[in-house]
Amino acid sequence: MRLGMVGLGRMGGNMSIRLGRHGHDVVGHARGEKSRRAAAASGTEVTDSLGALVSALQPPRAVWLMIPAGDPTEQTVAALGDLLEPGDLVVDGGNSNFTDSVRRAALLAERGVAFVDAGVSGGIWGLEEGYCLMLGGPAEAVDRLRPALDALAPEGGWAHVGPSGAGHFVKMVHNGIEYGLLQAYGEGFEILRSSVYDLDLRQVADVWRNGSVVRSWLLDLLARALEKDPGLETVAGYVEDSGEGRWTVLTAMDQDVPAPITALSLFARFASRQDESFSAKVIAALRREFGGHAVRPDTE
Repeated sequence: MRLGMVGLGRMGGNMSIRLGRHGHDVVGHARGEKSRRAAAASGTEVTDSLGALVSALQPPRAVWLMIPAGDPTEQTVAALGDLLEPGDLVVDGGNSNFTDSVRRAALLAERGVAFVDAGVSGGIWGLEEGYCLMLGGPAEAVDRLRPALDALAPEGGWAHVGPSGAGHFVKMVHNGIEYGLLQAYGEGFEILRSSVYDLDLRQVADVWRNGSVVRSWLLDLLARALEKDPGLETVAGYVEDSGEGRWTVLTAMDQDVPAPITALSLFARFASRQDESFSAKVIAALRREFGGHAVRPDTE
């Protein structure tokens, strides 16, 4: 199969390599020269514009996007809508909001261009391990992608989960669950680290990886991180979020679904970004006022 890949960073670049290893031809484009050079060095055919990428593909074309959600995806989908022809296909593999995917599918359908929203999980390990793919869109469009999907995913690692928007909806909830898992591991290991026992956290992670009910790939990765840096001294306790956790919480609210773990995990990420919590100052001041509890002076 010959297809285009827009976005050649950590995800798109590695996906292009994996497709190439399975005998597919990838024509890539990225805004950054560094990404273009790296992709070319790995064997991907690289173009310097979207127009050139489209011209390098024969109809019916398939163009896969692995770029940031929001304006970059919005602008690229709009541009491809002008460049592509009826019968062509666009795949959005970024972490777009599922409501945007429904809207984009409808807009492209007016031009006869199919749209598939693809939730992609696997990170930097996907190159060797394969990617988990959750696809939303018309069945015939997904079926056209089958050769590429079989190459990108491990056995049983991709599924057509529903109509337009369903792929990104499932990936959104997947990432919301991930927030809770990460928070649980983080809190548990902080309790271990703060205990009266001089525990070897790498040893604990290792033993839990074997037979424990909390064993997982995430625990494997934590053991690996602790082996490289036992106290995680090189890691700042500042945690970003890329949007899916917020969308999951908002969707839960819209659907009247209680999701306290996901919500608290999201708020914990916000708390990690504060050098000083004003709400904690308020609580400390109130405890002093109503109970005479001691407060620590602000040294700044």
